[in-house]
Amino acid sequence: MSAIIQNEPDVVLIGAGIMSATLGMFLKELMPEITINIYERLDVAAAESSDAWNNAGTGHSAFCELNYTPELPDGSIDTSKAVKIAESFEASKQFWAHLVERGLISNPEEFVKSIPHMSFVWGAENVAYLKKRYDALQKFPLFQGMEYTEDPAVIAEWAPLIMEGREGNEPVAATRMKIGTDVNFGELTRDMFVWLEKQEGINLFFEHEVKGIRRSAKAPKWKLKIKDLQTGEKTRPYAKFVFIGAGGGSLHLLEKANIPEGEGFGGFPVSGQWLKCNNPEVIAKHNAKVYGKASVGAPPMSVPHIDTRMINGKKELLFGPYAGFSTKFLKNGSYFDLPLSIQFNNIGPMLSAGFHNIPLTKYLIEQVTQSREDRLEALKEYLPEAKMEDWELETAGQRVQVIKKDEKEGGKLEFGTEVINSADGSLAVLLGASPGASTAVSIMLDVIERCFPEQMQSAEWQDKLREMIPSHGQSLNENPQILKAMREHTSEVLGLVN
Repeated sequence: MSAIIQNEPDVVLIGAGIMSATLGMFLKELMPEITINIYERLDVAAAESSDAWNNAGTGHSAFCELNYTPELPDGSIDTSKAVKIAESFEASKQFWAHLVERGLISNPEEFVKSIPHMSFVWGAENVAYLKKRYDALQKFPLFQGMEYTEDPAVIAEWAPLIMEGREGNEPVAATRMKIGTDVNFGELTRDMFVWLEKQEGINLFFEHEVKGIRRSAKAPKWKLKIKDLQTGEKTRPYAKFVFIGAGGGSLHLLEKANIPEGEGFGGFPVSGQWLKCNNPEVIAKHNAKVYGKASVGAPPMSVPHIDTRMINGKKELLFGPYAGFSTKFLKNGSYFDLPLSIQFNNIGPMLSAGFHNIPLTKYLIEQVTQSREDRLEALKEYLPEAKMEDWELETAGQRVQVIKKDEKEGGKLEFGTEVINSADGSLAVLLGASPGASTAVSIMLDVIERCFPEQMQSAEWQDKLREMIPSHGQSLNENPQILKAMREHTSEVLGLVN
């Protein structure tokens, strides 16, 4: 931490997760003289949604997540979201490689590993869907190298556990991308904050909670009310630009900021749980992220997957997540979070979204009332020979899905991330969940473009951004040769399979 505490920093970042870390790195690289205060109410960085145990998915690149490629009423596959996410993840890898090459972070093997990404389905209807999805994605260079099979023997070679004990003649199918990754965003976030804390003009405050935020008479500055949770001391810094990246806590702060652009936004919290394998022999036999199809009414974060991860240097195997409902907006939040978020300007959209999402409500009730045996049955759909003694229940993170005004329905539940900014660009807020962390680089570039438009257009910033992300300003999907070169480079720097 810098010796001089800034009471009027240029920038305030709220929340010490992957989003604030990424934005902080960008801003310090683009404006070396900038002063930044970062406030986190917990005692460590990346302890909420960015933490490996809390994150519903790691290394989202749309290779295997079927909810990113919905089947349309005419039977065709909508690939637009998958292509966008895959392109965004490539930008993330380029940025991480830049940080490693510059020596800003070290030991990439501690936060990113190669792991095949698979989709797996059963039943004639689902097999037909997966084949259509595969065919649709083959049109795009980003998905070249994807393999498809309906051969049980090949699937057993790719992921033995999902085929062991599978009886009957029910058709099965799978796709595989060998260049998939597993990313521990907790480790990555903490690595970035280690560097940021060493920089002149940057102060990181743990156990400090932002209790208030409002426009200052010193416009366009913002006045914040900060409470030191250890001492009870309160400070009131001013800032020219504020970014709220506090996960589920962002909605309350958006409401306190009281900007017109934030009216009508609400939040619907969804909690989660994992089954974590405790049998080393079972863990050793699986080496892939295998995603299936979500149940009717399930939110995207609840897409079931049997998932190999590296956490704290140890190979882990998780299944889930099992969805649940809590009125908390954060894992370490309050049960009053949801009721306190309801205001006159968002109660209409929230009620309307609830009415139009009755299947989701029914699904969550079923999930909350699941017994140990019910969870085992869900696991056995993916691992037929699973035994309950090999698995234990682990609490996952808390997500808050965005509710926003909708002209047709009155209110709409969004399953993604939403950036909201004031008209003058002095405040930006990030709401929502999946794909979140994996696309943090692209999301933060969007924030910078919205809030620093003049600088963003300058040749100096464009040159710096191309140093950080060599493909910046170009579509990798439309330039296969550049895509190939970028993948080879990032794979070499990060130690990944290409």
